[in-house]
Amino acid sequence: MKILHLDYRFAVIIAAIIFMISCKNGSGTPAPEVPIAGDTLKTQVPVEAPLVMDTVDYLKRISTLAHDSISDKWPAKTAIPNPGAILPFKRIVAYYGNFYSKNMGILGQYPEDTLIEKLLAEVAYWNNADPLTPVLPAIHYIAITAQSKPGAGNTFRLRMPEKQILRAIELGEKVKGITFLDVQVGHSTIKAEVPTLEKYLLNENVHLGIDPEWSMKDGAIPGRKIGSLDASDINFAIEFLTDLVKTNKLKPKILVVHRFTRGMITNSDKIKPTPEVQVVIDMDGFGFPAKKVDSYRRFVSGYPVQFTGFKLFYKNDILTSPYRMMTSEEVLNLFPKPIYIQYQ
Repeated sequence: MKILHLDYRFAVIIAAIIFMISCKNGSGTPAPEVPIAGDTLKTQVPVEAPLVMDTVDYLKRISTLAHDSISDKWPAKTAIPNPGAILPFKRIVAYYGNFYSKNMGILGQYPEDTLIEKLLAEVAYWNNADPLTPVLPAIHYIAITAQSKPGAGNTFRLRMPEKQILRAIELGEKVKGITFLDVQVGHSTIKAEVPTLEKYLLNENVHLGIDPEWSMKDGAIPGRKIGSLDASDINFAIEFLTDLVKTNKLKPKILVVHRFTRGMITNSDKIKPTPEVQVVIDMDGFGFPAKKVDSYRRFVSGYPVQFTGFKLFYKNDILTSPYRMMTSEEVLNLFPKPIYIQYQ
């Protein structure tokens, strides 16, 4: 029994020594682990899992937009986007305009609370129309507007103040969506105007739109005739956004380009989307349903780039018989299905 008792006391002493050694670092805090050869120090910083592109789902959704058929034009043959891309995983439903003008779109026609209520109602409408494609709300704000007067620099364009641009971005955040900043160059150029929006485009939720209608390469006064942009202009915007995404490790950006005539975009077959930039050609002509469908078929579907969009006008679409806007069913029956819907 004495031998057992001595063994017990010896074990207690050894345990006490081990405890004191472990506490020697102070305040009862365990001493740090000492790595041995071949080990690496543990880090307390959580590592975020990298985004992964679901290529199978992407290709399936692209096929769905083409009504699961294959033609010589659709689906458009472009590179698969980088992880984090919005399209075609979500359908964008956007409200368009400028806060200073009631005539330029719905954004200038209602107070903020009403705008949010109406936009979210449209989001619910499109979610119900196509439950397999979740809707992402958007604010499409004209940040640089064409003007009928020369203005500073004889450019026939006006850049909106930062306060108004930030208001548009904040409104996009309030609807849990994204914001597009749209550019109408007037007598200026895409190369001169797009880079002025760089600090806003660094925000992952801010994307870009450009409108050829208001690009007056021949010196005409904006609004007197329909303008035009070349593929080289659009490719500059794509390359600018691509560099921005690469340099700042951003998710892919979206570029929306408006079109409702053939001449609005020249050499459209040379437009080159990149894995960093998704391109939407948006049919933004107004009129009765048959006219809009024809414009879409001739000027958007007929010139494949990557994705398509479709604009609906609350006022101008109902001016002639049958005096109504197109339904979601009619829009989704278009070939290919638009993945971007804009309301003006």
